[in-house]
Amino acid sequence: MTQAPTPTADTVRRLVRSLLKDGTSDTGGPEVRPVAESGAHATWWVGARHVLRLSEDRAATARRRRELRLRDLVRPHVPVAVPSSVAQGEWAPGLVYTLDTKVPGGSAEEHDVSAVGEADLAGLLTGLREVPVRQAEALGVPRVAPRSLEALRREAGRAAELLHKADEFDPARLQQLTSAAAVQLAAQPGSAVLVHHALTGEHLVVSADGRVRGVLDWTDTVVGDPAEDIAGLALAVGAPAAVRAATLAGYGARPCLRGLWLARCDTVIHLAAGLDRREDAPLGLLRARLGRAWEAILLERVTELRDDESDDAEP
Repeated sequence: MTQAPTPTADTVRRLVRSLLKDGTSDTGGPEVRPVAESGAHATWWVGARHVLRLSEDRAATARRRRELRLRDLVRPHVPVAVPSSVAQGEWAPGLVYTLDTKVPGGSAEEHDVSAVGEADLAGLLTGLREVPVRQAEALGVPRVAPRSLEALRREAGRAAELLHKADEFDPARLQQLTSAAAVQLAAQPGSAVLVHHALTGEHLVVSADGRVRGVLDWTDTVVGDPAEDIAGLALAVGAPAAVRAATLAGYGARPCLRGLWLARCDTVIHLAAGLDRREDAPLGLLRARLGRAWEAILLERVTELRDDESDDAEP
């Protein structure tokens, strides 16, 4: 198999110069810089108004092409901005690029989400639920089975012991999620919706006043468990805000608590992997996500959930 070329600033500058007629500097090209300071440079800022994303293998190319069609399907249903592409094509044989208009604002890692911003998130969750699943699947969006919360609970228990040895986490906190509770919080049949599946802080565009203005990177979107997006929001904006947004979107106690515990178990597992250098994310970010997911909420009791409780029931 031919090795994919490594994107460089010169590669990006030459490509963008052929796409944009303005904004070039006296040196013969626009200002470009990688979004991430480390790792493979697949996403680049281009001047102040554009973002260039480069696919680095054939699988990423397929996801990127699907994303372009998916964004058009999602856009009418959600109250926040979805990126628009101003140019697309191949930057290397079989590898595509998309040049998107930058959505103004910072990330949820930089700005706190306000109460009005939580309403924006509620609108996002509501809109995702309204996207026709059949149309999404027709675009190639995969259907993914819900994760086993019981299996995740056991894995988190092992990770918690490692964190305890490193003086990072008290394993007793996981005892709130019993085996019986994990069974009660299993995903309900027929609850699959369109799930962004990567609602991390870096993918939420937040303005200085706390409004959620846009959502980036739809390449990992699936048809599946809505609790996964509730879990993502718990990592990005904190458990209380995530549960309030999900409740405003019409989700009941079961999916809210399921999302909460998916997030909590995930953060324990990922921080343990980070300490063991099996996780690339910075330890500071992993610790911040754990802290957000483990913020206390009012919806902590699961013993009163009935097996026949509707997912749309009020907490």
